[in-house]
Amino acid sequence: MSRIVKAASAQMGPIPKSQSRKQAVSRLVAMMREAKGRGAELVVFPELAFTTFFPRWMIEDEAELESYYETEMPGPETAPLFEESKKLGVGFYVSYAELVNEGGRRRRFNTSIIVDRNGEIVGKYRKVHLPGHSEPQPGRVHQHLEKRYFEPGNLGFGVWRAFGGVMGMCICNDRRWPETYRVMGLQGVEMIMLGYNTPFDHTGHADIDGLTSFHNHLSMQAGAYQNSTWVIGTAKCGKEEGSSMVGQSVIVAPSGEIVAMAATLEDEVITANCDLDIGKRYRQTIFDFARHREPEAYRLIVERKGAIAPPEN
Repeated sequence: MSRIVKAASAQMGPIPKSQSRKQAVSRLVAMMREAKGRGAELVVFPELAFTTFFPRWMIEDEAELESYYETEMPGPETAPLFEESKKLGVGFYVSYAELVNEGGRRRRFNTSIIVDRNGEIVGKYRKVHLPGHSEPQPGRVHQHLEKRYFEPGNLGFGVWRAFGGVMGMCICNDRRWPETYRVMGLQGVEMIMLGYNTPFDHTGHADIDGLTSFHNHLSMQAGAYQNSTWVIGTAKCGKEEGSSMVGQSVIVAPSGEIVAMAATLEDEVITANCDLDIGKRYRQTIFDFARHREPEAYRLIVERKGAIAPPEN
C-alpha cells in the first residue's frame, strides 16, 4: 500500500524591505489556501520567509537588526499562519531568524520548523552550514553576512515522525553538503524540506556564480537519490532590493528526478503526490546501507589521515 503525501512547494517572489511581516504572512496564507485547494496536506515555504533577506546589508543599528528576528513562534504577527494551518488541516515548514536567550546569553540562529496539520510545532532545526562572511567584503554591492548575524545551529540534523513518514529539515547552504542528507538518511528520512534565498552573486566569481541554477538542482537531486528521500526545495526569488535570487523551486523524487518545478520568479505554488514507499524501494536495493555501506572503510581512512597531505589553501 502506497503512502502518499500530497506536498506543495510555495515559492515567494521578492519581499521588499518596506513590506511588513503582516503583509508577508498574508502572502503565505494565500499560498497555503491555494495548496489546500489542490489537495495538499503539507506546504514548504522559503528560508527567512517573513522578511527581506537582511544579511545582504551591514546593519550597525542594533534595534534595526533585531527587528528582523522572531523572539517567539508563533508571535502576534505570525500567528495567522498557524491559525490558518489548523483551520485548513494543512501542515507546513517555514524558516525565520530566531533570537533566543540560551546559556545565559542572547543567541541568533537561522531556524526552521515543521508544523503539523493541527497548527502545532513538531520539530525545530537551526542552520548548520552558514555561508558568506562575518565582515563586509570590499567592492561588493550586496554583502552576504550570515556569519555575522547567525551562529551555526546547535540542534544537529534530526528527523521527526509526521505526515505518515519520517521528515527532516535543512536550510539553503546546507543543501550543498552531502553530510546534511547522509546524517538524516542514516535515520531513515523519507522527506527533506528546505527553504533557500540564493543570490546569483554569492561567491563573487563569475565562473562559479554562472552555474548557480545548475548547482541548485544538482545538490538537491544528488542528496535525494543517494539517500533515497524526497526533497522539497523552496526559493525566495526574483529581484529583491536589487539582488537577483534564483528560483527553480522543486519537488525531487528519491530517484533524483524532478517531478515538479516552479516556472516563475514570483509567488507560485507547485504540488506533487509524493509516495514515501518509492524511497523504501531504493533503500532496500541500491542504497541498502546495512548491506552495502562499509563504515569500516571510513574508519580506516580516518586512522590513516595524514598519509596523503591535504592541498594547501
